[in-house]
Amino acid sequence: MSKVAFLTGGTGFVGGNLARALLRDGWRVRALARLESDRGNLEGLELEVVDGDLLSPNLADLMAGADAVFHVAALYSLWRRDRDALFRSNVLGTRSILEAARNAGVARVVHTSSVAAIGVKSGGIADEKHQSPPERLIGAYKRSKYLAEQEAMAAARAGQDVVVVSPTTPIGPWDRKPTPTGDILVRFLTGKMPVLVETGLNFVDVADVAHGHLLAYERGRSGERYILGGENLSLRELLRRVGQAVGRRPPRLSIPVWLPLGIAWLEETLFARAGYEPKIPFDGVRMSRESMFYDASKAKDQLGYTPGPLDAAIREAIRWFAENGYLSKRAR
Repeated sequence: MSKVAFLTGGTGFVGGNLARALLRDGWRVRALARLESDRGNLEGLELEVVDGDLLSPNLADLMAGADAVFHVAALYSLWRRDRDALFRSNVLGTRSILEAARNAGVARVVHTSSVAAIGVKSGGIADEKHQSPPERLIGAYKRSKYLAEQEAMAAARAGQDVVVVSPTTPIGPWDRKPTPTGDILVRFLTGKMPVLVETGLNFVDVADVAHGHLLAYERGRSGERYILGGENLSLRELLRRVGQAVGRRPPRLSIPVWLPLGIAWLEETLFARAGYEPKIPFDGVRMSRESMFYDASKAKDQLGYTPGPLDAAIREAIRWFAENGYLSKRAR
């Protein structure tokens, strides 16, 4: 008989890809979704969608009979105005999901954290052993993901079976919002990115991240976290490889980080008070000052995680954005 997965965040980027990976692996999927959410990523899939949110009082009833909870849902925002909503969704929401899973007798929870909770190793490559002091984590989003992960670890220490996965920066299809990285690709592919900031990230195929969740369920150790990453690349190198796929050159010019930093500060602190909608999050620019590089060796060694070449993910992302109207005819 098929195992039952209770999935949060299935309407999102990673969650939408995980829903498909679970179905391919033979699971029956019960996906939690808010009534007002965009459910496009779940359309056409043979799964059950249940109405509710991370703080619904009937979560344990909705989880009844599930073999595992995959808690992917999280609010992502780099805007300072959203700090309260981030804490409510990411921290209190995680606490609520863990409590409901205990009450429902769910055998294992796979909690989707982020390398944002780990922080940056200045001048080096971070692994699961590294932890930036919480006060050094930039922005309310990163701090909320750290606190959410602490909820998961505390539950594991208390005896609940909880495995934590920490994706890096995924690329691929079903990036509906899109994510900040997806937005960079769209702007580059549509000729709206004449310059860049010199920074670096660990990029990974979202399909590998989804498969890593299944491996964490099967082989992960409770109370452990596993980085699900791919390649450490500069933003310039990523855009060079994206450009190769479509015959477009990456931006030749880079700008010093102080320029967008100053613009972002003005937008969020001064112009927003006058009703202007800011375009650049101040904390997002602050993050770009250091390369965010990570090592996924632990997941490879303990889970059998084997991320594939990033170029396939880049091609899939371009194809999906083009087919879903995100790109101009010229970019296609």
